[in-house]
Amino acid sequence: MSDTNWWKGTSKGRTGLIPSNYVAEQAESIDNPLHEAAKRGNLSWLRECLDNRVGVNGLDKAGSTALYWACHGGHKDIVEMLFTQPNIELDQQNKLGDTALHAAAWKGYADIVELLLAKGARTDLRNNEKKLALDMATNAACATLLKKKQGTVIFLPSDLAFRCCSNIKQC
Repeated sequence: MSDTNWWKGTSKGRTGLIPSNYVAEQAESIDNPLHEAAKRGNLSWLRECLDNRVGVNGLDKAGSTALYWACHGGHKDIVEMLFTQPNIELDQQNKLGDTALHAAAWKGYADIVELLLAKGARTDLRNNEKKLALDMATNAACATLLKKKQGTVIFLPSDLAFRCCSNIKQC
């Protein structure tokens, strides 16, 4: 329908037409409603977006996903809701190269870091500054979780490694 006197609207699963004069002239148009819901921690709005099949892996102007913004804002309930969606992309890097895991680690949300790691988020992705999520961790809890997931690799000089491996009792 191309009649400018009527706008298509959806609310609570119902779709219909709204007279255009019912909508204030100052009404804000939101390009990425799922992202906005995730940023604001607005669970009911997020549910409505998902019910209306807004793409869960869509990117905003910064190249970020709704999951990134939920993690950045520390909205654990939003992260959990997004995890219920099939094919949620955990490791999407935005224009800065940051992932949802980078955001959660940088903001210090250990509970969200733990959720992401349990879901299988990669710890080996570097952003544009060559930083891992571990490098961006701002507290010990996040750093510990990331170190545990990555495992600690100890590099020994080759002669010491050879001596240790050839005589286990001395090591």
